[in-house]
Amino acid sequence: MQTGTHLDREHCVRAVQSKDARFDGWFFTAVLTTRIYCRPSCPVVPPKPRNMTFYPSAAACQQTGFRACKRCRPDTSPGSPEWNRRADLVARAMRLIADGVVDREGVPGLATRLGYSARQVERQLLAELGAGPLALARAQRAQTARLLVETTPLPMSEIAFAAGFASIRAFNDTVREVFALSPSELRARVPRSRAAGTPGFAGTPGTLALRLPFRAPLNPDNLFGHLAATAVPGVEEWRDGAYRRTLRLPYGHGIVALAPRPDHIACRLTLSDLRDLTVATSRCRRMLDLDADPVAVDDRLRADPVLAPLVDRAPGRRVPRTVDEAEFAVRAVLGQQVSTAAARTHAARLVAAHGKPLDDPEGGLTHLFPAPEALAAVDPASLAMPRTRRTTFTTLVGALADGRLHLGVEADWAETRARLLDLPGFGPWTADVIAMRALGDPDAFLATDLGVRRAARELGLPATPGALTARAEAWRPWRAYAVQYLWATDSHPINFLPV
Repeated sequence: MQTGTHLDREHCVRAVQSKDARFDGWFFTAVLTTRIYCRPSCPVVPPKPRNMTFYPSAAACQQTGFRACKRCRPDTSPGSPEWNRRADLVARAMRLIADGVVDREGVPGLATRLGYSARQVERQLLAELGAGPLALARAQRAQTARLLVETTPLPMSEIAFAAGFASIRAFNDTVREVFALSPSELRARVPRSRAAGTPGFAGTPGTLALRLPFRAPLNPDNLFGHLAATAVPGVEEWRDGAYRRTLRLPYGHGIVALAPRPDHIACRLTLSDLRDLTVATSRCRRMLDLDADPVAVDDRLRADPVLAPLVDRAPGRRVPRTVDEAEFAVRAVLGQQVSTAAARTHAARLVAAHGKPLDDPEGGLTHLFPAPEALAAVDPASLAMPRTRRTTFTTLVGALADGRLHLGVEADWAETRARLLDLPGFGPWTADVIAMRALGDPDAFLATDLGVRRAARELGLPATPGALTARAEAWRPWRAYAVQYLWATDSHPINFLPV
């Protein structure tokens, strides 16, 4: 066990010896005799325990001189669930690094967003992960570079800059150091012909076909059902068995198609600028909650005899989230006290009038969702909604546009929820649904939601918000997942994969 981490050596050894894929991404096994690091489920014969050492991040392995296993490809593991269930400095920093902030803004930009000094951020990341922000970002660039090398015919010079490297030399040196192969050798190892539907270059310039891994089990019904049932025309659609939507990204825009498969999510990304690949992939994983630990969640909820049958019937439910926190907050306000269909209609009108148009040769997507700056310029009188909700809408988009309210991945959940409740027209339901689906708080609980209360009443749970909240204390820290199981007792379209 490495100093400064929370890894338990005995548990890590058992996970490696049993090849337990559940722990892929939680930690990495470095083999002292071969100087190779692996995921816990590596298919090779496990090394002797005395030759194993464990690290909490791939970056820490790389910094210590280990190279990635060519067999199990530890860089393709699901992300650690820690960063999506915690709201402390390290977790918020890791979410920002995954969103590419270090590559775009450097360590000072990362620290500014977190409200700490660069030295404090560096110290805490080193203490917990064995690597600082630059090393963590470098490991992410190496993973992106490998993906592009192996799945596209792009020239190496284009791949280097698309992956975030400042020079061709840095790209070559990093790839050789991490994977013990040059970029050309990595590409030469890929079979010349790939079966249809496997990861690879999708034929259209700027389009990639990827596999997004997850920890089993994953129940796609409420996850994709929710996204499809609430889809805003022009921005989202369900087509040919996939959820498709437009993406606003740091360097340009994109369109993604996501389809559930038994052991992965099929992801087809079309990007106007390949430098957005890492960010787009990270946001799609976050929207689908793919880094969750469903076994831990379900074990906790199954301990409640009322929830146990719901969990056993369909384990592995995820919390459907978002690729754009500001967009979701606006849509939450549009959905106050109206049906799903009415909320979609309101949002579609805003999109048609104020969204940025784009082309979609493969489907019916037409616009990016309007940015807060565009919505702040909308004449309130043109909004077809009650006056009080117009006030709520204009106050929210004004606060988002001028920076008084920020809903990024680095947001402090409790502080942001308190700020939302201070806005006119924001009650517990609106603040909690934004906390759950935009901020990603796994313990957010919609005690006042009509669907939750109806399910509680039918299951014999307390139906009043106060009593239900008290009863739900036993479900912490996974109350947002309990909401998904409660919603699933209804026949609403959000609970079913579209036909």
